[in-house]
Amino acid sequence: MYTGIVLGTETIHSVEQKQGYSTIYVHNSHGFLDDVQLGASVAIDGTCLTVTQILADSHLVSFDISDLTNQLTTLSKLQAGSMVNIERSFKMGMENGGHNLYGHIEGVTQVTQALRQGAILHLDLKIPSENMRYFFLKGFIGLHGCSLTVNRVDKTLNEISVDLIPETLRLTNLNHVQVGDFLNYEIDQTTRTLVDTIEGIYANQALLKYADTK
Repeated sequence: MYTGIVLGTETIHSVEQKQGYSTIYVHNSHGFLDDVQLGASVAIDGTCLTVTQILADSHLVSFDISDLTNQLTTLSKLQAGSMVNIERSFKMGMENGGHNLYGHIEGVTQVTQALRQGAILHLDLKIPSENMRYFFLKGFIGLHGCSLTVNRVDKTLNEISVDLIPETLRLTNLNHVQVGDFLNYEIDQTTRTLVDTIEGIYANQALLKYADTK
């Protein structure tokens, strides 16, 4: 589990394409991965990945990415020099200053507008129509691993908006986002469960009511 509070960014050293998956090698320039162990989970641009190698001599840590994950996320676009957001998994007793995220990326959302409003970056994001029911005003979205509050919901345009504060921009790669870019997004699983459960209850009630009229 993650909190959506990104530690900072690291750069990709190299990417190896293999049969059915790829391997990325990530620099550990800032020490975020100093005490990481094989098999540990780390969120890379919001995607939960497993540590597969620790190359201490070269300060690199590797992660394998399945073809399915590459198809669903922006990780397929990574190359040497790419900047990625890093978050370690949540530990009991830690302060949770964000929201509960799992690193299970739903897909990608496209930036339709990016406006600098003083030191704030305002983003409008296109959401697939089938997922709009999971977003509401003052709810949240995981965006490239960052836990962000939803400040606008437009179900006609299938868009939501978020505002990024200077600290988020300083710590993450969202500072470089431009119109047309794609970002990994995660839906709040609690919201999904509630919405799907309520919709299922109403659907069952409608079926029972229909059956009673026959």
